[in-house]
Amino acid sequence: MRMSSRSNVSPKQENTIKQSQQPLENAENCARLAQSATDEPSYNRYKRMEAAWRALAEEQDWLDGKVHPLRSNSGA
Repeated sequence: MRMSSRSNVSPKQENTIKQSQQPLENAENCARLAQSATDEPSYNRYKRMEAAWRALAEEQDWLDGKVHPLRSNSGA
């Protein structure tokens, strides 16, 4: 198996890391957009999008085996 030149991580593991990180980056972007929104509907839309991206990130962590299926990151 060919290993990545970065810290002995296989290409498949690298892809998994990217898959679970991208939704969090999108959520952070939505949070920034919400803070700069000029009206309440835009603010609310960005906050809903942020929540959806965070939920997707949590789901991806579960799929990747990083979170136990009966427990979530939010503690709910």
